[in-house]
Amino acid sequence: MNAEARSTQTNPELVLKALLDSPSPGPRLSEIGSVAEVGDGIAIVAGLERALSDELLQFASGVQGIVLDLEPGRLGVVLLGPSDRVAVGESVLRSHKVVSARVGHALLGRVVDALGNPQDGRGEIKSEATRPVEMDAPKILDRQAITRPLATGIKVIDAAVPVGLGQRQLVIGDRQTGKTSLAVDAILNQKSSDLICIYCAIGQRGDAVAKVVGAIREGGMMERSIVMSAGDEGAAGLAYVAPYAALTMAEHFSDEGRDVLVVLDDLTHHARSYRELSLLLRRPPGREAFPGDIFYIHARLLERAGQFTPKAGGGSITVLPVVETQAENLSAYIPTNLISITDGQIYLSPRLVRKNQFPAVDLGVSVSRVGGKAQSKAFRSVAGNLRVTLSQFEELEDFARFGTRLDDATRARLTRGAAVRASLRQAERDPIPAIEQLAVLVTAMDGGFDGLSEADTFRVMTAIRTAAARDLDDIAKRISQNAVLDDDDRNRMITLGRNARKALEERDGANP
Repeated sequence: MNAEARSTQTNPELVLKALLDSPSPGPRLSEIGSVAEVGDGIAIVAGLERALSDELLQFASGVQGIVLDLEPGRLGVVLLGPSDRVAVGESVLRSHKVVSARVGHALLGRVVDALGNPQDGRGEIKSEATRPVEMDAPKILDRQAITRPLATGIKVIDAAVPVGLGQRQLVIGDRQTGKTSLAVDAILNQKSSDLICIYCAIGQRGDAVAKVVGAIREGGMMERSIVMSAGDEGAAGLAYVAPYAALTMAEHFSDEGRDVLVVLDDLTHHARSYRELSLLLRRPPGREAFPGDIFYIHARLLERAGQFTPKAGGGSITVLPVVETQAENLSAYIPTNLISITDGQIYLSPRLVRKNQFPAVDLGVSVSRVGGKAQSKAFRSVAGNLRVTLSQFEELEDFARFGTRLDDATRARLTRGAAVRASLRQAERDPIPAIEQLAVLVTAMDGGFDGLSEADTFRVMTAIRTAAARDLDDIAKRISQNAVLDDDDRNRMITLGRNARKALEERDGANP
């Protein structure tokens, strides 16, 4: 250090002169508002005349909020934290940013909130990358046809209600019909693929989310999954933001060319949280208030899914939104909206639950408007006969309740239909590989389960699955290459099924 510099540091007058001679900073405009009212999950802010819609605000207490309503002299703000920490009169600052969520590979294997903050007690997430939770849906020219199947590992879905990568397939049904279990099983079946899975719990109880996390971890899928929890005990604003943040995280991976499966469980709670916010903000009835804009908030969410072109990243986002019905009312407002937005629905019927049919998929109401084009050729050859057999059986089953006399042909159809429906039963947390599914279904359509009790049907199915995994490896490889099942393949499966049933009968005969 030279003598001139040392003298400048030790002489206060020289320091002051240097500061006065330096260029002065330009004026900086800063707006400071104040909280006029606080409600349960919302705040009314005054004094921020230049704030923009969807802008993120920072409260003095540390809570953040989103501007949802713009009115003269007041802002309706949705809080993203506990409202009891916000007091009337405290200062509010603009951030000049929209609400964003963390994205990236560091989130894999973690349980996070709607903004990507850790919720699992495993320390901070080492990801600085963020993206706005509200993004425009990809343009039509950035999309391409859905041509690849999403294997769920569930027989009735893969065969009769197939889902393609990039599809939006609604899972709908009353409470306690197995909607969450079906979605979790679809996640567990991706262990043999390279899909990234995001499970977004909206308004769910903490113990229910913990069970899902435990199932995903036990199934070996946690390292390629993100669990987002916006629980019923949290702020309604976080529940409102959560599904958009889940799609934002998925878009980060799809831009890298990855395939992503997103489960939104469920959008009924999402609509309720939005309704709560609308009522608290005293929005006037009309298109901008509940229920008129529920279609819009869900449409702009689900339109972000799809199969994208190589120019747009080349990845895909498949969404399984879950919605709850009441007393099987499919024509209610929110279910009807979602049915019209999505590419098909999987309807879980309480009537089938009462018959102990799990998964309780009602094929008469369930439909896939896209996935059939992406379905593998092997499953496509089985699906048509399966639907026809079950639909005929259900008609005859209702007719037979009247106790009328049935001819032999009708009785045989009833027996075959009951056996085929029994073959579609599947234990929870037990996704089945394609070759095992096809061996069971081909055996059922051939009559391999006719006349068997429920317990014996399950025992024969278990034997068929074991034999198929052991003896049909060559067929499994060709199925993975989208080959068609030929007559020889069918005959081998039928023979395998007959041998399994014969072994059961011989074993029971030896042990009466």
